[in-house]
Amino acid sequence: MNQAAAGDPFRTCDSLARALAARETTSRELVDLYLGRIRALDGKLHAFVSVFEREARLAAEARDKARAAQPVGPLHGIPVAIKDLFDYAGHRTGAGSKALALAPAEATAFAVQRLEAAGMIVLGKTQTVEFAYGGWGTNPVMGTPWNPWDLAVHRAPGGSSSGSAVAVAAGLAPVALGSDTGGSVRIPACFCGLVGLKTSRGVIGRGGVFPLSPSLDSVGPLTRSVRDAALLVDAMEGFDARDKETSRDRRLNLLEGLELGVAGMRIGRLAAEEMAEVTPDVRALFEAALLQFEALGARVEEVKLPRRIGDYLRDAGDIMSAESYANLAALIDDEASPVNPVIRGRIGRGRDISRDAYARVIERRSSDQIDFATVFEQVDAIAAPICQAPAPPLAEIDENAPPALYGRIVNFLDLASLALPMGRLPQGLPTGLQIMVPRFADARALRIGRAFETASGNQMRPAGL
Repeated sequence: MNQAAAGDPFRTCDSLARALAARETTSRELVDLYLGRIRALDGKLHAFVSVFEREARLAAEARDKARAAQPVGPLHGIPVAIKDLFDYAGHRTGAGSKALALAPAEATAFAVQRLEAAGMIVLGKTQTVEFAYGGWGTNPVMGTPWNPWDLAVHRAPGGSSSGSAVAVAAGLAPVALGSDTGGSVRIPACFCGLVGLKTSRGVIGRGGVFPLSPSLDSVGPLTRSVRDAALLVDAMEGFDARDKETSRDRRLNLLEGLELGVAGMRIGRLAAEEMAEVTPDVRALFEAALLQFEALGARVEEVKLPRRIGDYLRDAGDIMSAESYANLAALIDDEASPVNPVIRGRIGRGRDISRDAYARVIERRSSDQIDFATVFEQVDAIAAPICQAPAPPLAEIDENAPPALYGRIVNFLDLASLALPMGRLPQGLPTGLQIMVPRFADARALRIGRAFETASGNQMRPAGL
């Protein structure tokens, strides 16, 4: 395999597509490049649960033949990794747990079907927090992936889409699929220096995705650029007969207007009291990001939220616990099942949430969504940090503390949110910015993020890989 021909493993999909079109490389060379890096590096990084070497090579050969015979799309022949919540026909879905005794999936998840229809090649399945219930990315049952930004100290990769983020950040895959219930795409994007989109619920079908909390779950990509995120979601969106939230009539047209910039747009910022727990270093990068938006022609103004961030966080947690317990009660209540005690406790909270209490929080959620709509009458988007501090060493993690104070609000209020690199902190670790927009305004978040990405140039790669 000629690595020089295959190219830099940290290239974007957009760049790889141009290289394939120009016959500078082939899909088989790309697959061999990434499989070689997985073999060389994943023993330490532990991003993958399973790798589909034979299937990926066969698919690559088929993609190369198709490209030679007919015009192909921008994702054709490009590899992708998928979180181990997504069914892939012929392979077991483990959901980060050893407690599930499942046969191989008979059908492939909707989102993965759409990517394969666009010509993408599945490299394998990536690690996740057990049952996807955790923001730090830790998994004592299956092993916690190693954040590639510090090869000396094992730091939190972010969760629950931990393996997907590590795979992309370390150049083991150009892009990966994750899911987001309370920040599970955005937190690993923050800790690993990537772009991640928490899509609007109903944009990408969740058929064939192991559920954590159906009221809050969404599918999203982890990528190296905003344009790559737009390309993947554009390929995945559409009607899924297994997900009643999707529609035959809705198209977001994410690539149209992507380069239009932010001149004249209004970007909200949180009040000072909502930022009290953000570390000074993260706060400094956030303030610099807001100045960048103003330099690009946007107007930045403070917004007052109808309720405190902590209130939304608590209510979202109650929904997660109640709905995950409804799905997993048999495993959680069986003390002999090999579920991590931390995860057992989070899900087990659901048994103490009565039907009446659950109904009240769902009713409050609907009311909060109506109230919050008035905020977006004042601004086009809200900018905030994703995490209040950089990725800590595993030994310093408090599993009872949230890594992202500004994560669950998005899912609770049915918003969309784009995460992207905000810069590098003094200790060399990345941190992230998120752009929150109303449901189905995903294209607006991508447009704003693309303007910031272009101006800041914050596409980053870890040293030593």
